[in-house]
Amino acid sequence: MATPLAATALASCGGSSGPGQAAEGDATVWFLTGEPKEGIRRQSVESFNESSESGDIAVTAFQNDAYKTKIRTAIGAGQAPTLIWSWGGGSVNDWAEAGQIDDLTSWVGENPDLKDRLFDAAWIPITFDGKIYGVPHETVQPVFLYFNKKLFDQVGAQPPTTWDELMALVPVFNDAGIAPISLAGQSRWTTMMWLEFLVERVGGQEAFLAINESQPDAWSNPDVLQALTMAQDLVKANGFVNGFNSIVADQNADQALLYTDRAAMLLQGSWCYGSIKADGGEFVSNGNLGWATFPVVTGGKGDPSSTVGNPAQYYSISSDATEEQKTIAKEYLLNGVLTEEIAAAFINEGGEVPVLEGTESLIAESPDAEFLSYVYDLASNAAFFGQSWDQAISPTAAEELLNNIAQLFQLSITPQQFADNMNAVQAS
Repeated sequence: MATPLAATALASCGGSSGPGQAAEGDATVWFLTGEPKEGIRRQSVESFNESSESGDIAVTAFQNDAYKTKIRTAIGAGQAPTLIWSWGGGSVNDWAEAGQIDDLTSWVGENPDLKDRLFDAAWIPITFDGKIYGVPHETVQPVFLYFNKKLFDQVGAQPPTTWDELMALVPVFNDAGIAPISLAGQSRWTTMMWLEFLVERVGGQEAFLAINESQPDAWSNPDVLQALTMAQDLVKANGFVNGFNSIVADQNADQALLYTDRAAMLLQGSWCYGSIKADGGEFVSNGNLGWATFPVVTGGKGDPSSTVGNPAQYYSISSDATEEQKTIAKEYLLNGVLTEEIAAAFINEGGEVPVLEGTESLIAESPDAEFLSYVYDLASNAAFFGQSWDQAISPTAAEELLNNIAQLFQLSITPQQFADNMNAVQAS
């Protein structure tokens, strides 16, 4: 959302088209770079193209933050790809209200097996006023605390279960010359996750949902102001790695600080496991990676089992696509996007839990079964699974939210100023 628009157009997956270009009549899709999941996404499209009778799909891939800017511009200009990749929520609702994506309610109803094979909760962020504007795919992605077991052993500490324990660990790691927490602050959405959890732990799901739903004065809730204050307390205590505001998540630099023993903890999503395993050498295989739920706040209203993150990822169909392209897209959504082969790849190569029902046996057979079972249980047993704020609210409000979060963590505005700024945005 903040990084320069350095989109990386990559070679098309099928047909005679060149890099990022579709042959005449082909459908198109944009999605995110980054292994191992980029390779799985490509495998899904390539497998579909090999057997498709309706036509091929051409691929272009972008880095995360660049994609968010690029897709908004393309949709507004009537130049969107046939299949629009998203996290659901506010952006999709805006596109639906503007008539920029197709209402898929009737089509999904005509294909009940499609809905039945995917997690029920995954459909919520793509359903507005009882109408369905996309299809869930890929994986369920809760957020939790990763930690470096070796560094915890080095200082003789245990992972924090309460906020007070977390704050007490900050000087322990700093005195040992270890950054307590890694954070890619320049990306801003990584910082937002700290606020999301603090708001839920202090104020419970009502306070969290009031923000998701853009309720008037939601940010003035005393519980929210307390959460904002606690976040700044952590910054003032030097809880985060020095220079965190210059670190970018797209290059996985925050993960590298964890597996190179320079930071003890990292608040991130389940999507990071695969890249930590792939890039961290023997860090995972040696048993140095641990994970735990976000600490509880003593006296808070939140549920310790609640989490935040992405219930799924989504494909919507552009209203500007031709009927031929839409036919290809629908065939892919039915028969190609999350086959058992692709589900197995997400489990075994990506280290993530697909949103496909009945994958318990695949998870149990995976070499990453311990981690995947944790993710599956966390997502399926959560008392509340809050969708990321920057996806749930409108894109305009989300950009202001991320800007204010950056200022809050830079200590350039107070919690009250933050609340006043965001209340004004939601009221506009």
